[in-house]
Amino acid sequence: MNETHSILQDLEDAIARGTADSRERALWHATDLLIAGRYCEEEIATFGEVIGRLADEIETEARAKLAHRLARIEYSPASVVRKLAFDDAIEVAGPVLRESERLDDVALLENARTKSQAHLLAIAERKSLSPAVTDVLASRGNSAVANAVARNQGAQFSGSGFLHMVQRAENDSILAEHLGRRLDIPRHLFQQLIAKASDDVGKRLAEERPELVGEIHSSVANIAGDLQSKFGPGSRNYFVAKRTVSIQHRLGNLHESTIAGYAVAHKVEEVMIGLALLSGLPADVVERALFDRNREMLLMLAKALHFSWDTTMALAFLGAREHRITAGELQDLERDYARLDMQASRSVIDFYQSRKNPAKTGREPRALAH
Repeated sequence: MNETHSILQDLEDAIARGTADSRERALWHATDLLIAGRYCEEEIATFGEVIGRLADEIETEARAKLAHRLARIEYSPASVVRKLAFDDAIEVAGPVLRESERLDDVALLENARTKSQAHLLAIAERKSLSPAVTDVLASRGNSAVANAVARNQGAQFSGSGFLHMVQRAENDSILAEHLGRRLDIPRHLFQQLIAKASDDVGKRLAEERPELVGEIHSSVANIAGDLQSKFGPGSRNYFVAKRTVSIQHRLGNLHESTIAGYAVAHKVEEVMIGLALLSGLPADVVERALFDRNREMLLMLAKALHFSWDTTMALAFLGAREHRITAGELQDLERDYARLDMQASRSVIDFYQSRKNPAKTGREPRALAH
């Protein structure tokens, strides 16, 4: 520690009384010492102060060289890396944005929200990306950024991030292909993607991902019309599903993520039974909520159960005709869902429960409905 402090003090003296050339030489000397040695975080921070001061006084080309040298070093000074990442010159910012592990999500989010498309593209090419960063890239990035993040298998997407990308892909066949090849794309969004893609793109994706295609061209409206014969109590599939879901419920394993998993996998019986068990509603009420074109009841049911929008969206796609909902309709549904009052939704569910079992409440159904 004392030896390191002595070296850095000599560098400080060189900075104070040196010329531009001597300062640049001091910069590379300090960088060489940092790369060659093994230092504690306190020493690295001290190196960062010296290197940062020297970096302020060098030209763009030299700063770009510094960025390349520090980008892949896991113990680079975080303060210097952050300064380089926010440099307006992409030849300086690019290397650390793409490769440095010393940039946290806070810095990446601020950079993605404020810097140029070239900066966003560099971020999109990182080895891994959190959903929060990916969401910003998906909404703010241009076509090149969107395609880069769609190709990046280390990028994680939220439900809303995936939805936004699918909407963008309606007019971008290359983006549609990149999204369709992602292993983490939810089934219902994959189906919406290829339903709106060009014939060539849709055919290629369907051939590459047959496990996600499913009944794309089937009509869910027809399924809803035949629920009693296909999913009713007399159906073997219904019996098996009811037994499986009921066991999960008794074990305390039936919750929102379970319902979301059933919905994404298009397990209609399991979704209906699971929602009925969680809400205490009759199966016929859940059926109407799931398949009615007016999705108000479905939104209220999901809100009363404290479901996230991602889960609610999966339920809406499950009950939609041909599993398709236009981007405009989906935006309207998300807006309506956000506006719903939790207590009001709960009151509506209580009303339907009282119809199932009038003894549960002393209120008259009319009064509760009002």
